[in-house]
Amino acid sequence: MTKRVLVIVEGQTEERFVKQVLQPNFESRNVYLQPIVLASKREISGGKFRGGISSFAQFNRDARRIIDKPGGAIITTMLDYYRLPQDFPGMATRPAGTPQVRVAHVESAIHDYFHRPGHFVPYLSLHEFEALLFCSTDELSRVLTLDAKGAQFLAGIRASFRTPEDINEHPGNSPSKRIEAVAVGYRKVLHGPTVCARVGLKQLRLECRHFDA
Repeated sequence: MTKRVLVIVEGQTEERFVKQVLQPNFESRNVYLQPIVLASKREISGGKFRGGISSFAQFNRDARRIIDKPGGAIITTMLDYYRLPQDFPGMATRPAGTPQVRVAHVESAIHDYFHRPGHFVPYLSLHEFEALLFCSTDELSRVLTLDAKGAQFLAGIRASFRTPEDINEHPGNSPSKRIEAVAVGYRKVLHGPTVCARVGLKQLRLECRHFDA
């Protein structure tokens, strides 16, 4: 029997990641993953722009159309913990501790808010999607065609953190900002899924334990 997993994502990068990296690895298990991009805003005419989360109210409005009618599917999310709107459940009550402890608290609060046990398992990327790219700075540098200095810069960042998911959430120091510092041509939608596909899901899970879980 085929199992369906609906993945609520915030943009086209995560949409491509689900299709190009996750789905091929789950086909042998008869698991079908369908990414659903949130609409960032809607026009009066009914059209919509895709991607982005401006507030929990917006997320709640759009996500409920999916979460309240799962149709037998398991539902998860792939949203960046970095700069997650402060009105999301759990954000104001985050405990002291590691990023892993804090993000798990928010995920649990989001789960409890929607209260769909067995159907809804929220996931937040620590600290953002680009952390996955630091699982192999060699592949990242090759895809971005960086020179030796740029490649060394990224390798040094990775070496200074225990895991890619520990690369922090301070303004200007997020994974994406660090990449952009040496790669002005970096395009998240284009380069992100390509790097992840080259690294492979096995290595991504090994390096990023929150993502693995």
